[in-house]
Amino acid sequence: MRIELPRTSERFGANVFYGPVQVYELDSGLRGQGGDEEGAIVALPYERLHEIQGQMAVVVPVRGERIRLIEGILFAIPNQCLVIVVSNSPREPVDRFRVEQQALYTFARLARKRVILVHQKDPLVAQAFLDAGYPDLVAEDGRVRDGKAEGMMIALALARLAGKRYVGFVDADNYSPGAAHEYICEYAAAFALTECQYAMARILWQSKPKYVDGQLYFAKWGRTSRVTNHFLNQLISRYTGFETDIMGTGNSGEHALTLELALRLDYATHYAVEPQHIVSLLERFGGERESPYPDVIREGVEIFQIESRNPHFHRAGEPDHIREMTRVALSTIHGSVLCPAALRREIEEELLAQGCLHDGDSVEPVRRYPPLLDMDFDTFHSTVERRLQATSVERVRLRWRGPSGSRRRHVSRTGPGEWPPGRDAEETQGPIN
Repeated sequence: MRIELPRTSERFGANVFYGPVQVYELDSGLRGQGGDEEGAIVALPYERLHEIQGQMAVVVPVRGERIRLIEGILFAIPNQCLVIVVSNSPREPVDRFRVEQQALYTFARLARKRVILVHQKDPLVAQAFLDAGYPDLVAEDGRVRDGKAEGMMIALALARLAGKRYVGFVDADNYSPGAAHEYICEYAAAFALTECQYAMARILWQSKPKYVDGQLYFAKWGRTSRVTNHFLNQLISRYTGFETDIMGTGNSGEHALTLELALRLDYATHYAVEPQHIVSLLERFGGERESPYPDVIREGVEIFQIESRNPHFHRAGEPDHIREMTRVALSTIHGSVLCPAALRREIEEELLAQGCLHDGDSVEPVRRYPPLLDMDFDTFHSTVERRLQATSVERVRLRWRGPSGSRRRHVSRTGPGEWPPGRDAEETQGPIN
């Protein structure tokens, strides 16, 4: 891949937000074939991207999407990536999850692909989090709560047990497999540009096509994205003292993180998860409050935004859906301890103008989850493994051991500048239900 180096940036404490960069060649060839670096453009050889993708888990959250759409995303994921599908699809009157399981099992067997499939409401998943000392995800009925963020957190725990360094997310409602493949390559490109173990890559869509007056119109910004980006930039500006437009990916469902960063961030339920990542970075590593992770403050965090070349075709949201997305996205900013009172009033006025609130209503805070870092991954793994041993269906089996061969407790804790040491993943092919 031939990609532009960041030309603009905005620093907020230990965070460095890079301005959007463009891709000039999706595949620049093998090492030595792409030519020399020239100024602001760098050629990343295929081998380098392949190496990073081999250490990456690609997560596909699913909730009732058509099987053809899900299969299209699976076809797009490079073979060297571990695939984790977290489904919250209904099981009655038609068991859609069973259909997904059969499709993924066939795909994994024919493509020789490493795939994990788990249902968000599986009681064993909830029990694993309870056993591991993380009850926040579990509702009163003993199941993991509904929501996209909740499914992402399940996937993060599984990626951690599989020994992956990076985790990328791709929404299942993408109609273009080529776009999904490009996103995963751009995730790898961002991680190739940094030596920081606390890094994030976010995709800025080239366009989001829609029909206007009977013709296909390649819109640059979505209806929610315009508003969310504006207020995230306002939040940053209120502290730096300089107006900025650095943030253009506030609602980007297509994003990736180093696992070391992912485990140290707060999460917010439903559609608030993407802007909450940015708010959490500002709160935890912005220098305005004492950080619980001084190692991150010392090393710093890098946030890359990469503009895709493929247009982003996805399922169009209904007006009520758009209003709900806007409400929860702005609620993350409104509820932040960093949000000034004047900015809170501006957010309330915007929500009223958008029809997301009515006169007299207050902005309801979204449910937030603490970082997964302190979860007991050893116990989580033991509970998950019991489920694997209790079934005769072929599954992905996850095992990780320390350098001495013994299992490690709290393996996510490492010294400054160190990657999690001594982990190996042994996998057979097939999905978990």
